[in-house]
Amino acid sequence: MKVLITGGAGFIGSNLARRLVADNATVTVLDNLSPQIHGDDPYQSPLFQSLDASVRFIEGSVTDREAMERAMEGQDAIVHLAAETGTGQSMYEVSRYIEVNVGGCGLMLDLLVKAKHKTVKKVVVASSRAIYGEGKYRSPALGIMYPDSREEKDLQAAQFDYLCPYSGEALECLPTDEDSKIHPSSVYGITKHDQEQMVMTVCRAIGIGASALRYQNVYGPGQSLSNPYTGILSIFSTRIKNGNAISIFEDGLESRDFVYIDDVVDATQAALVQPKANDRVFGIGSGQRTAVITVAKKLRALYGSEVPINVTGAFRLGDIRHNYADLTRARELLGFEPKVAFAQGIERFAAWVNSQQVQPDHYEESIVEMKSRGLYQASRVAA
Repeated sequence: MKVLITGGAGFIGSNLARRLVADNATVTVLDNLSPQIHGDDPYQSPLFQSLDASVRFIEGSVTDREAMERAMEGQDAIVHLAAETGTGQSMYEVSRYIEVNVGGCGLMLDLLVKAKHKTVKKVVVASSRAIYGEGKYRSPALGIMYPDSREEKDLQAAQFDYLCPYSGEALECLPTDEDSKIHPSSVYGITKHDQEQMVMTVCRAIGIGASALRYQNVYGPGQSLSNPYTGILSIFSTRIKNGNAISIFEDGLESRDFVYIDDVVDATQAALVQPKANDRVFGIGSGQRTAVITVAKKLRALYGSEVPINVTGAFRLGDIRHNYADLTRARELLGFEPKVAFAQGIERFAAWVNSQQVQPDHYEESIVEMKSRGLYQASRVAA
């Protein structure tokens, strides 16, 4: 199989490329080597350096027609991972996120529709749990609910959990399945939903198999340690390694589904080759949720650090409270079963971080950026 991975020098893409090469696929990677991910000397970045020598690499953007035409020529399948990522950043870099995420995906589909690449038989697009906004909940009085974004006045009053509008009781968080309500709370989430809808609609119309994978929070060795818009394990680790306090939003009990990179690669590879995956979307996660404060405390212990953990009560507009994946469909159609529990995965991640050079900590800069745009606010009630 000849496979193009857009964004293939990134965290997920480089791991997938190595797996496909090991399985004797011929892999082409198109990547713009963004400094936010790869640093100022991208060809020396660990992610780029991890690509197998047999990988054909094209430096370019998914918004560049010539680069995309060259990369897509003769491919059997495309895994479209290239995207600007970060829910917070997307709220003030709106044009860039739309240009790359929506425009780049649109260009790929435009080239497919115009029949310049008749060899392509399968497209897998990276979607995101961000398309759901808040997840799925149960009210003791009203049953299944899909709450809208939390009100700013409630967040300012440190009311972070959702309450039943009828009884006032806390809602129970349930795993989010693929039929759950779609209501993204960030520009990033909107663009990922656009990507998913475009790919599933256009590919079906022209007879190309397509799958969309709604990844939860992916983590593991190789994740960028210098990008302040990446996952919280990397952000917290870089803070700790620089001797800086960890600042946690809200009350620290907000939770996420952390899924290990090897499991994500398993799911992506299965979607690429499994005929049952055609024309389907899948939630890909661990199926478990972990509180953010638990992550901070575990990382601090693994690094043998005593940096303060400050639960600030501050919040970012567009953030969600909880979300974790229902894996029923992925198990049935992909044969997907996460193999790495979070307790094991975080230890592997920390061991890898300990082997790396300490990276500059740009977290405070990202907070200043959000504050200047009114997207980061402090609670009026002490956490």
